[in-house]
Amino acid sequence: MTSLLTVKRLRVSFRQAFKKVDAVRGVSFEVYPGETIGIVGESGSGKSVMVKALLKLFSSPSACIEEGEAIYNSQNLLSLPEKLLQAVRGKEIGIIFQDPMSSLNPTMKVGEQILESLLKHNPHMSRKEASLKTLSLLSLVGIPEPKARMQQYPHELSGGMRQRIMIALALAPSPKILIADEPTTALDVTIQAQILQLLKDIQKATGTSILLITHDLSIVAGFCDRVLVMYAGKIVETASVESLFKQPKHPYTQKLLASIPRLDQDVSTPLQPIRGSPPDLSLPQPGCSFVSRCQMPLHICLHESPPLFSIEQGLCACWHYDKRCTEKSL
Repeated sequence: MTSLLTVKRLRVSFRQAFKKVDAVRGVSFEVYPGETIGIVGESGSGKSVMVKALLKLFSSPSACIEEGEAIYNSQNLLSLPEKLLQAVRGKEIGIIFQDPMSSLNPTMKVGEQILESLLKHNPHMSRKEASLKTLSLLSLVGIPEPKARMQQYPHELSGGMRQRIMIALALAPSPKILIADEPTTALDVTIQAQILQLLKDIQKATGTSILLITHDLSIVAGFCDRVLVMYAGKIVETASVESLFKQPKHPYTQKLLASIPRLDQDVSTPLQPIRGSPPDLSLPQPGCSFVSRCQMPLHICLHESPPLFSIEQGLCACWHYDKRCTEKSL
């Protein structure tokens, strides 16, 4: 199957007064039509920065794309001039931001915000057609009384309603890829389940590929097809959901899964926290970034960063899977 989006060697940094923070360090992955990819990892692992870099949606002026390619429709998104990139943002690749209250315009009615998106990406569409399409989108995302909601401002709606508006706004131009940046973080469990089911239903109806950024592995287990595990700005493991939960390979993935409660475990089984802290990415990282928290490091881990090794279940950045390595753990 031909990939819809191919990202190669993406490096993103943030330049500060006296230092440079390497937030994303040489990331490569592919997105295929109709699949759902979960991107997981601790806060600060580079998940959101990585996907926002694809559309150059940085909130900080100090952000800099150091290297890399993001090939979509035979063109590199990272080298496109702003005018051409605007044609891709929203229309081809949509994004649902984490906090709908700060992402929606508080001075515009929600219906006008969706109308604006439709008219921008469909210049030949009449305002009447756009209004009907807006009503259809609001109905699609489960908004009751959509005609009345079109006349309301974001602050007049609940958190779940605002998140549905954000989804409708992202879906308005019919994108082929939808980036969902922790879309359920601020919602209660019931609304969270409704939003995820809504995304699944929309994907079945439209065939949209979804990139779901989350720190909640329970969401990944029930929603995604494939998982990218990120640590310290790098992808350390890639696998199908089934393989990842049954046989996690990277020490970090193993510890992530051991730190959350499971329904198939006895309630008396203690959870295992990941001791230590992620490395300071403003400092040189000569070896494996996880070495100080790993329980089975090798000598090579101290001075050489592992590449992604191809294994039966997918890819894993750990020297233990280098067939040429004969070292024993320190």
